[in-house]
Amino acid sequence: MGAVIHSAPLLVPISRPPIRDGALAVRDGLVLAVGHRREILTDHPGAQELRWPGMVVAGLVNAHTHLQFTRLSKVGARVYGSFEEWSNTFDSVYFSSGGADWAASAREGALLALRHGTTAAADVVTDIEAMPVLHQAGLAGISYLEVLGDTDASWAETGRDHLTSTLRELLGTGEAKGGGIVGIAPHAPYTLDTGVLADLAVLARRFGLRQHIHLLESAHEREYTLSGTGPIARLVRDLGFDFEILRAGGSGRGPVDFLDDLGLLGSRCHVAHGVHLDAEERALLRGRGVSVTLCPRSNRTLGLEGPPVAALLEEGSPIAVGTDSLASSPSLDLLEDVRLLHTLARRQGYRGEDLPRRLVEAATAGGARALGLDTGPGRIGALEAGARCDFAVFPLDAVEHDPYRALVQDGPGRCVATVTGGGQAGRVHLANSAPERIHGC
Repeated sequence: MGAVIHSAPLLVPISRPPIRDGALAVRDGLVLAVGHRREILTDHPGAQELRWPGMVVAGLVNAHTHLQFTRLSKVGARVYGSFEEWSNTFDSVYFSSGGADWAASAREGALLALRHGTTAAADVVTDIEAMPVLHQAGLAGISYLEVLGDTDASWAETGRDHLTSTLRELLGTGEAKGGGIVGIAPHAPYTLDTGVLADLAVLARRFGLRQHIHLLESAHEREYTLSGTGPIARLVRDLGFDFEILRAGGSGRGPVDFLDDLGLLGSRCHVAHGVHLDAEERALLRGRGVSVTLCPRSNRTLGLEGPPVAALLEEGSPIAVGTDSLASSPSLDLLEDVRLLHTLARRQGYRGEDLPRRLVEAATAGGARALGLDTGPGRIGALEAGARCDFAVFPLDAVEHDPYRALVQDGPGRCVATVTGGGQAGRVHLANSAPERIHGC
């Protein structure tokens, strides 16, 4: 198949400065070249050109979501007084949803994400039927198989064998590598027994899979791991889990140290939320190469103030952005979370003029880094030679202004088209705009 050229008045590749009258040459879903339109047209004579309006931006990477919970939007439709209140409400609705079509719910979520410019995601999957939906919808990223609720005893009896057989089936062969498609999601420090958490780290290494875990979303998670007490401990006991940390009266360590001791933290793991991370914990995560995915609108739904985004940025911690699911967020529009992070960072004292750029980078290249999909052929998060050609189109006039600021302030709700795989091997998702076709340029 011959090359196709995508051009626009402004191209935002992320890995290099924005390009006025920019263009991409694409073949077989991968970017061949990026540059000024005149140069790209000269280097690829006879290629078909698709001219997009406004601004073309590297596809957004939603680094924490649960697409299968799209139909549980009624849970996320109000603001709660605490994480624990939300959790009880969610559990009541989820456990009464017998017969729910989780695959169909996930497909609806995938289409909503695409509509808002997301082209890749870290999708946490609780029910196996939703596992293939992410890639069936044309999105890149990783489907993380969630593990929760096992005691050490249940894990030894059935849980471990069930997980390993499921992974072998998903991966094709017993020790096959995940290829950036499948991962493991130990749910949280308080929903799995200590031995199970440690063994999941071992299994992730054995299968060559990445891990993703919820961390310090609740203000009471620290009390739970330190002393086995508090609201989280009561919630866990009410669910009927008899974990070692409860019997022992805690581990004597905070959640980050607790997970680190068990071998879960490293460059092949990223965590979600981190609302209550302190300076030492941020430093430990940074030293281990762990990205923190920030989901501020979900935090707000749960009555939380939001993550320490200013400190994370000032300290140089790797961050990404996620929406979480519609069960705790009003939409799957990732730029809405970027805009709220901008507000939070300013409120927390971040004064740098680079804030819009850094947050847009977190929602693109930062997400790719969190998922380990920022290197090699077909990489995501930026528009550059060898990368998968994923982008979103926004009808924003930012040629004379800061395009990053325009995206943060005016981008939410404004995506008019999303292209995955260059629109050739992949797909073109149109909201209310189509490109001008220029043949034989």
